Amino acid sequence: MAVYTDISEVELGALLKEYDVGELLSYKGIAEGTENSNYLLHTSRAAFILTLYEQRVERSDLPFFLGLMEHLAQHGVNCPLPVRRNDGAVVSEIAGRPAALITFLEGMWLRKPAPQHCREVGRAMAGMHLAARGFEPTRANALTVGDWRPLWEKAKPRANEVEEELEAEVEADLADLAQGWPADLPTGVIHADLFPDNVFFLGDRVSGIIDFYFACNDLLAYDIATCLNAWCFEKDGSYNLTKGTALLEGYQSVRPLDAAEIKALPLLARGSALRFMLTRLYDWLTVSDGALVNKRDPMEYVRRLRFHRQISSPSEYGIGLK
Repeated sequence: MAVYTDISEVELGALLKEYDVGELLSYKGIAEGTENSNYLLHTSRAAFILTLYEQRVERSDLPFFLGLMEHLAQHGVNCPLPVRRNDGAVVSEIAGRPAALITFLEGMWLRKPAPQHCREVGRAMAGMHLAARGFEPTRANALTVGDWRPLWEKAKPRANEVEEELEAEVEADLADLAQGWPADLPTGVIHADLFPDNVFFLGDRVSGIIDFYFACNDLLAYDIATCLNAWCFEKDGSYNLTKGTALLEGYQSVRPLDAAEIKALPLLARGSALRFMLTRLYDWLTVSDGALVNKRDPMEYVRRLRFHRQISSPSEYGIGLK
């Protein structure tokens, strides 16, 4: 979540007249995140999140994202729900941006997740994968292996400003991943961005999953690889085997992985690290410092890339081949 587009109280008041949600009491921008503009609203009836969709989100994709949230909620996954307007639509417009009003989800995201939290995240992700099986609309992953090269070309001319020799390092990774990326693993709807700030907890239990705006159809194990990157590395760059083991055990307690998925984890984790490094690198070099956005250091994911290159067995993540 973030704020790129400012809105006024007058604009917001006019928008809320299109909904049956009560009168506006207060609102504020949410600075965390990097993709869309988000505001926390309090009305006379409840709290809501207003999301304005920025350049990386295509308006044509919104029915998939919002429909998925409704489907998951109907199948036991605790996630926010889009609020329908008085005319039945879920997409509005404000400040020249498509927008949606979303129910507020109770809970908090964890700055320092422990192994038991990683186990719960694994269970929640597997449950989400199973719940999404009956969701008929599809959306291709717009940030998968074939899309990394075009993104890289936009950042490549200045990559060595971040670290010397980074350009050559990324070129080698792109070549390896394009050649070896698996195509025959189980697929389904994945979250594709299940970082700690997108999972809410109440105590040690997951209270809900948010921010489905990268959700797509892709390899289910790729979602797991992204979680290993997001949840199981410490601030010093080291991989926490205890957390990784807990996350993988939690996932497999709900949806067991097959041998091919387990074998592919090192490559998938490397690809996921490259994908997030590239979007961070692009933002690091192009987003103005004046925006109310927390730019994230791409070198954090460069270090993850280097770790994954050295992995010789999935057991180093905390899982054994069957």
